[in-house]
Amino acid sequence: MRVVLADDERMVRTALRVILDAEPDLEVVGEASTGAEAVSVVRAVRPDVVLMDVRMPETDGIRATEQILAGTAEPPRIVVVTTFENDAYVYEALRVGAAGFLLKRAGAQELVDAVRLVARSDSLLYPAAVRGLAAEHARRRPPAAPPWVARLTEREAEVLGLVATGLTNTEIAGRMGVGPATVKSHVAAVLAKTGARDRTQAVILAYESGFVGTS
Repeated sequence: MRVVLADDERMVRTALRVILDAEPDLEVVGEASTGAEAVSVVRAVRPDVVLMDVRMPETDGIRATEQILAGTAEPPRIVVVTTFENDAYVYEALRVGAAGFLLKRAGAQELVDAVRLVARSDSLLYPAAVRGLAAEHARRRPPAAPPWVARLTEREAEVLGLVATGLTNTEIAGRMGVGPATVKSHVAAVLAKTGARDRTQAVILAYESGFVGTS
């Protein structure tokens, strides 16, 4: 898996590179010290995963994430890196399409596991934390049921509810008594109908729409 590191602190990038390059299945193929530079580097080297500092000069991690996802063919999975998990910047980054977030105090193995997990895309990174962020921010605004709610089939609605709890495709398959391939098809249909880029965005939309309650 090819990884790009975007952080305005050289020492942070160096530490991340040492950890990731030590793994046989991971390779750091580019670095950036600003959000604008991150956009350029990603478009040049086409990585699988980007570790994006959420706060950087010139263009912050949120805008850089937005630009990469909007302007890159087959965009990478983006993980925003932050000091505080309840940071409003983190939530906004998830809303615009980041696949998850990672705390800067995370250990080496946690970092490696996070990169591998988001690359697979059938699981949520830190599902409890994502649900907590989504629920907290959903409480601040009145839910408005969008048109896609009515377009979901009964099975798709069930799958979205289970995705929102943080279950993987395999776990959902076991809960519903169907095969993983069937669940994968339902998840794809949910993403298409909701307009979500991935599972993380689907969870956020589920909470913001009121599809999933915040109590």
